[in-house]
Amino acid sequence: MLQIHREIGAFVKQKITKNEIVFSFKQTIPVLLGYIFLGIAFGLLMSDSGYGLLLSSMCSIFIYAGSMQFVLIGLFLEKAGLITVALMTIFVNGRHIFYGLSFIDKYKKQGRRYPYLVAALTDETYSVLCNLKVVDVSKKNTLSEDNCFFLITLFNHSYWVIGTIIGSLVGALITFDTTGIDFSMTALFTVIVVNQWLEMKNHFPAICGAIIGIISLLLLGPDRFLLPALFLSACVLVMGRSFKWDME
Repeated sequence: MLQIHREIGAFVKQKITKNEIVFSFKQTIPVLLGYIFLGIAFGLLMSDSGYGLLLSSMCSIFIYAGSMQFVLIGLFLEKAGLITVALMTIFVNGRHIFYGLSFIDKYKKQGRRYPYLVAALTDETYSVLCNLKVVDVSKKNTLSEDNCFFLITLFNHSYWVIGTIIGSLVGALITFDTTGIDFSMTALFTVIVVNQWLEMKNHFPAICGAIIGIISLLLLGPDRFLLPALFLSACVLVMGRSFKWDME
């Protein structure tokens, strides 16, 4: 029991306060509204495809890859091999590699939370964390940025899992037409990007990404533009820091 307690303590790293829980939850409310419904959609589609609650839940707990999970349903039905699944995952979610680069230093400080934070980094979580300003309105200085990073990630993950469970359970009883519901993820991400634009003073990274994305889309098409666009954007931003452009 003592060993288990030590393991949990090492994972938590430091005591999580009520203020940190409340603060972190408030930051995730926009994601909550999107992830619950998207999780329900995934659960419904899995149920319609003949997969039960257990597999649906395991996918959301251990894969937790947003759009890739929807793609995975088709791969399940086609009985695709591991190599095919791996390559498809790289193409669909390879952008997370670029997202994670900006959080390496912050995540390394998290100790045993580090692997979980890396695995649970999604588009929406990344957007929330990028825009995060840890302010303790209680004036008691009880907010730790490390704890808030962890809690926001955990909250967002739990929303997706809860939505999946609900969708899987309901899908076993009632048949739904889920056409178009996955657009909720695009709408959610758009709202978060607009919010970042309004709150941040320097718009160079956003403008750079938009221009490179549009050019890549026109040259490569909708199926191939994403990874090259992200790579070029990352290179431009790294060069910007090297030449000491104002990136703050």
